[in-house]
Amino acid sequence: MVDAAIAPGGQRVAILGGATDQLIISIATIDQPGLPKLALGDVEAVSVRWAGNDFVLARIAYWESFGPRASVRYERSISVAPDAKPVARMLENADTSRLLNQPVIGITEAQPAQAMMLTLIENGGAVGTQDTRIKRKGASGVSLGLWKVNPATGRGQLVERGNDDTVGYSVDLAGQPRVRLDIDEINHRFSVFGKSQGRGAWTQVWAGGSYESRRNYYGYSEPDDSIYVAQAGRLVRMPLAGGAAEPLGQPNAALPVGLVWDEHRNTAIGIAMSGERTTYDWLDPEVGAVAGVLTRAFKQQEVSLAGWSRDRSRFLARVAGPASPGVWYLYDRSRKEVSPLADEYPELKGLPMGVTRWITYKARDGLEIPAYLTLPPGAKPDEKLPLIVYPHGGPHARDVYDFDYVAQFLASRGYAVLQPQFRGSWGFGDAFEKAGQGEWGGMMQTDLLDGVSALEALGHIDPKRVCIVGASFGGYAALAGATLHPDAYRCAASIAGISDLGLFIVEGARIYGRDSASVDELRQDLGAVSSERLIAQSPARHASDVRVPVLMIHGDKDTVVPPEQSRRMSEVLKAAGKPHELIILEDENHYLTKAANRIRMLEALEQFLAKNLPAS
Repeated sequence: MVDAAIAPGGQRVAILGGATDQLIISIATIDQPGLPKLALGDVEAVSVRWAGNDFVLARIAYWESFGPRASVRYERSISVAPDAKPVARMLENADTSRLLNQPVIGITEAQPAQAMMLTLIENGGAVGTQDTRIKRKGASGVSLGLWKVNPATGRGQLVERGNDDTVGYSVDLAGQPRVRLDIDEINHRFSVFGKSQGRGAWTQVWAGGSYESRRNYYGYSEPDDSIYVAQAGRLVRMPLAGGAAEPLGQPNAALPVGLVWDEHRNTAIGIAMSGERTTYDWLDPEVGAVAGVLTRAFKQQEVSLAGWSRDRSRFLARVAGPASPGVWYLYDRSRKEVSPLADEYPELKGLPMGVTRWITYKARDGLEIPAYLTLPPGAKPDEKLPLIVYPHGGPHARDVYDFDYVAQFLASRGYAVLQPQFRGSWGFGDAFEKAGQGEWGGMMQTDLLDGVSALEALGHIDPKRVCIVGASFGGYAALAGATLHPDAYRCAASIAGISDLGLFIVEGARIYGRDSASVDELRQDLGAVSSERLIAQSPARHASDVRVPVLMIHGDKDTVVPPEQSRRMSEVLKAAGKPHELIILEDENHYLTKAANRIRMLEALEQFLAKNLPAS
């Protein structure tokens, strides 16, 4: 099970899943026999959603290679009929770059339903992404186009062309643009423009003042014709027509991690807050009551509402927990019935899982660091376990109360697993996040070491048997642990990790432009005011300091962290005569989507740890 969506009429459920990398779309008609299926072939299928009751929109990812070491990932949507027959490729007639994403940002309410989509339109040969513009010599630029697309034909009609700074839109249920999002190409400031009641010219509703402030925009609500933004540490509602901002929901110490949206009413109906588990401030009592029923039915697990019919008679819910792989259910409200749809990891059903609990500990500067600690199945209270420090990616992200297949895999092999929410992680307040700025190679890393010390003091682990494993930024942290703190760990394993920060900036500048907002934000995150600072924080520049074995695993089609980062680290480790292994996974992205490559990664990790940190 990868994804599922329920049709607005509540009679059909589209299910994306499959037992192998050859995923299929199944379309189940509730209370009727038959389950038509569409095999998608050897592609990366991302998600499914309905366009009215007559079409499923399947999101598919593709790659384009530029030589042996560079790839670009882009996404397209195809429409599928209820009998699981492919119908059309969406936006097939648009004059756009073939390497650009084309997100679906809304579905019209009137029948036949139309999909509202975005794509950048080429002007003179320039191409780009939604967040930035790629500048090429001699190019005249690009503009973002808002299109209305017919799922029955795949053909689109241009509704509006944005200006040079436009990066997004929000639309109403009629498909009319109501909100336009701009990022100034020169100073990278984020602004929100609106059309009250869909009429008149665009007027500025809110100005964030920086590129980072784009994260304070939470969306457009059609019933009250307002936008939701974070202002002065509080979520507020700002009418497009102007006037005073009104607080939304209950006051909280930290800003919400997201909103729960009702796509049928085009408004937010819940505010999601972060902690050990996600908690909700329900703005809609009816949906909140359904969430309450399911939460009580699935105690000790996280219940996420994944969609519902327009009349709210049937709901989809995903249920999971650290020791419970995700299962999707259909809840029939009138019958008060909960029916399982599919499992995300059916092969793991009934197997013993590690026990996860939430802890906090003090960093060396006094900052309180939360973390998840998972102990192996059947671990004894006084057992001194070998420890895997497993930092998350991002770094502007966090671990959640959910099933983590890597953490549970490590626990099943006899290791305690620590997942620290180090400074810079999201969901713990603005001050906590900003405390990580400029600390990639500094206190973010000592936060991990302080977690090891805290577990030693609790008597849970053997401090002489500790390795660090991570992916993405966590992979960087693993390499930083092996180089910047060479005596702290017995081994380090990096999956899709960053090794050379200077090279990482150059790679980003090559794709997005050296003056782009995303590259500028990366520089600010790194606190990189000098090449000396970049060198000091880059593991590849300290290969000679490595004293432990290093494993690196990287997908050859990783467009988030280029595989050149792991190749670079391998080269310098080889030159320094340090023990290491590099595994390049073919036809794989940053997230290790293919099951065969995930298995290969886990097998390599198991062998590496058995050799360098045996659990017994």
